[in-house]
Amino acid sequence: MNCRHCNTSLNDVFIDLVSQPPSNSFLTKAQLNEPESYFPLKLFVCPECFLVQIDEYKSSQEIFSAEYIYYSSFSTSWVDHARRYVDMAIDRFNLNEDSFVVELASNDGYLLQFMVEKNIPCLGVEPSTTTADAGREKGVESINEFFGCDLARTMVEQGKKANLLLGNNVLAHVPDINDFVGGMKILLADDGVLTMEFPHLMQLVAKNQFDTIYHEHFSYLSLTTVRRIFAEQGLTLFDAEELPTHGGSLRIFARHEENNSLPVTDNVATMLEVEKKAGMTSMAFYQNFQTKADTVKLGLLQFLLEQKKAGKRVAAYGAAAKGNTLLNYCGVKCDLVEFCVDANPHKQGLYMPGSHIPVLPPKALKERKPDFVIILPWNLKDEISSQHAYIQEWGGRFVVPIPEISVL
Repeated sequence: MNCRHCNTSLNDVFIDLVSQPPSNSFLTKAQLNEPESYFPLKLFVCPECFLVQIDEYKSSQEIFSAEYIYYSSFSTSWVDHARRYVDMAIDRFNLNEDSFVVELASNDGYLLQFMVEKNIPCLGVEPSTTTADAGREKGVESINEFFGCDLARTMVEQGKKANLLLGNNVLAHVPDINDFVGGMKILLADDGVLTMEFPHLMQLVAKNQFDTIYHEHFSYLSLTTVRRIFAEQGLTLFDAEELPTHGGSLRIFARHEENNSLPVTDNVATMLEVEKKAGMTSMAFYQNFQTKADTVKLGLLQFLLEQKKAGKRVAAYGAAAKGNTLLNYCGVKCDLVEFCVDANPHKQGLYMPGSHIPVLPPKALKERKPDFVIILPWNLKDEISSQHAYIQEWGGRFVVPIPEISVL
């Protein structure tokens, strides 16, 4: 395998989470009797550009198909985050009825719905037809294609150039990151602004967030590496900020390198220095992460086995992709975790890949009264524990598995 950015040969393993089924490939009851596809979940780090990455074992076309069932709007905190972003962008970049906003990976219209409310012309680019259709119900029009240079050229030929071009949690999802960033260069208006949000690799390592690794995340990103990728496509990062979302993310702001009307803020140099001091420009930073993951694995298994021996019932909340990575790496099945509840009706009635744990509606918590509920999307633990605090009525307790097993 060669680096998807700089083509350097890759030999240094960042972490090996063994073979797993794709994290969003939920199963019907009939499919439980059929063979299940597993792919390696092994990450490498590039010694040249420090891009952490996985090979494209399963194509993006297969992952983001009509059966894709991740809908952003089922997290109220994420929708609130999107609403605040829209307010910020309108104010900071003077967006109005004459502007044109494009979101890459617009999902179910969770963000652009607020642009629609403000009467700001906008368009989503979303390869999954099911989520795009959900966005259209909110008044958000979308192009159902994968984004890259070819689509960007077609859009420009149609007179579409973005004054604001944004993408949240999409940069990690593209197998050809050079083509994707090159497409943004083409689509961005001469005086336009580009913003991207992505989980910060520095936080992934520091907080032991190995469960955020799955097949649809092809790349794991630092500001140092992203700055290099953007610069080689003629885009300049002029601002950056840290966000609490997804366990610790970065939001970057970029422009054409020829556009000097937006000076580079001190935030960029500051964050680059933070990464340097953390060791991210040295291969030593990327070693021994496997040991951290194994510590979580042993801790979770010990906890589950102790509850099984004590006759306690354990359930999970949130059939999230990160939860599937965690459960499959630990080898957890429905004998240790009886069921999982999720607010997304598209997941209810299905079974989690690999573990085959059934996914039920949240009301199952009140009906079955488990002793412990593991919050798999730990980044939403405050939201989830607050909404379902009623489990305390029968002595139930929430459990958070990352960065270490913790009973709330």
